[in-house]
Amino acid sequence: MSAVAVRPTGLIPTPRSSTEAPPAQPPTLLLNPSGSRAVSYQRVLHQLVRRELRLLAELAGWAPADEAHRTAALTEHADLIGRILLHHHEVEREAVWPALLRAVPNDRVADMRAAVADCTARCARIDHLIRDVATAARQWEVAATGPARDAFATACRALADAVEAQTADEESALLPLLGEHLQTGDWTAIAGSSQCRLSGREQLLVLGLALEDSCAADRARLLEGLSPSARVAWRVHGRRAYRAAVVRLRGAPPAA
Repeated sequence: MSAVAVRPTGLIPTPRSSTEAPPAQPPTLLLNPSGSRAVSYQRVLHQLVRRELRLLAELAGWAPADEAHRTAALTEHADLIGRILLHHHEVEREAVWPALLRAVPNDRVADMRAAVADCTARCARIDHLIRDVATAARQWEVAATGPARDAFATACRALADAVEAQTADEESALLPLLGEHLQTGDWTAIAGSSQCRLSGREQLLVLGLALEDSCAADRARLLEGLSPSARVAWRVHGRRAYRAAVVRLRGAPPAA
């Protein structure tokens, strides 16, 4: 796949405002357009990471221990998901939560600081688990043994469990406040300045992962947030290449 058609972008195209509300989301998430876009981004990314980590643990559990190409496919995907998650935590820590703390009413700042501190501490522990997965991946690549493969699968499963618990609490405690209070322009500035360095191939792969389980409204926002050249790249070859990559990785086509 050529990387020329896709210029460097953010981690996931920034969802734009839409008159169609995502199903089953609390009304507080849609009180202002900037907050709505931020919440959509957070939910889409959380969904992507939770699914892929759980799949990695399952796929590694029955993968041949000594097939180098299969080991490489799984460990490279784990590396991509790990980089995405590390970048996401950095953006939250350095930009998203400070912007929210500036925006909430004074009488809620203390509670908000406590919630952010808890979230940040849990994300720091998750970052250590990401590095544990990377270590297990390197050991499997070198040893090519059953115990090394099992250690990688176990590390992926531990990371998946931690991410699932942390993101569920974040979506319950912090995202409604983000949707309600984030100031106009703050999300645009955050999205514009927070760039994750991905190759053109990786950008299109992440786009496909983000679109896979998204509702119609989020799918529309993601696609509208692309540059014209990226939309063309996705339509012409990105969608087909994504399907092929998922089949190679999972042994089955994407869910949608």
